[in-house]
Amino acid sequence: MLLWLASLLENYFHAFNVFQYLTFRTILSALTALFVALLLGPFFIRRLTRHQIGQVVRADGPQSHLKKAGTPTMGGTLILIAITISTLLWGDLTNRYVWVVLLETLGFGLIGWYDDYRKLLLKDSRGLSAKKKYLFQSIVA
Repeated sequence: MLLWLASLLENYFHAFNVFQYLTFRTILSALTALFVALLLGPFFIRRLTRHQIGQVVRADGPQSHLKKAGTPTMGGTLILIAITISTLLWGDLTNRYVWVVLLETLGFGLIGWYDDYRKLLLKDSRGLSAKKKYLFQSIVA
């Protein structure tokens, strides 16, 4: 989106030509994703804690893992939001490979979200079975 805007403005001010460089947009994209995650992170953590969306720990696991019980889960949602916003701002949206990679990332994120959701819904730390995860991952890939 910003690449398109910069290409319109570079006719009036040549400094906007810097947006054509992939390295420049990559650095700004990474910084944008970082700042989105830092800004939205506390909000997500408070919301997950308020709704008691926490980690379910296996009873037969190591004793040291028991302290992880109640740790907010589904943090991958925040990462996916940051990646999506950053990609939509800084990516070349006319390039179909940008869309393929973004949709693949969101597809795998959806699998992870569904796995965490099942863990919370069933109050069981197992989530999706390995066979189902591999099946869904193969479909997305």
